[in-house]
Amino acid sequence: MTINQEQDEIIEEFELFSDWMDKYENIIEIGKELPLIDPKYKIPENLIKGCQSNVWLHPEFEDGKIFFTADSDAIITKGLISMMIKVLSGHTPTDIVNAELYFIDTIGLQNHLSPNRSNGLLSMLKQMKMYAAAFQTQESK
Repeated sequence: MTINQEQDEIIEEFELFSDWMDKYENIIEIGKELPLIDPKYKIPENLIKGCQSNVWLHPEFEDGKIFFTADSDAIITKGLISMMIKVLSGHTPTDIVNAELYFIDTIGLQNHLSPNRSNGLLSMLKQMKMYAAAFQTQESK
């Protein structure tokens, strides 16, 4: 599936809920599906800076694609990073660097997250794109 197809799937899923409490519950459920990061990667170097809660993110570059694993000590944040991984993991560095993530605004996350969580979400995206840019540079050598 392409990055946009993954985003469209999340948008469709969120359209099933009209109430934001239900949407938050869905975010929490999505977080429960997150493949856990290997404990050896829960190190300070893998913490995303700019997040209010602890979020560890680890990339692996395999067969020209990046695969992310993550964890968080906050249930909503764990759901947010899980959605980001669903959309971006398993794609090429170039696809990730060039991705326009429209699902965040379309499902209304920007308007319904606290400013701290919203900043954290942007920090997650920024870190994932930074990893992709680094692998892109490495790949072109």
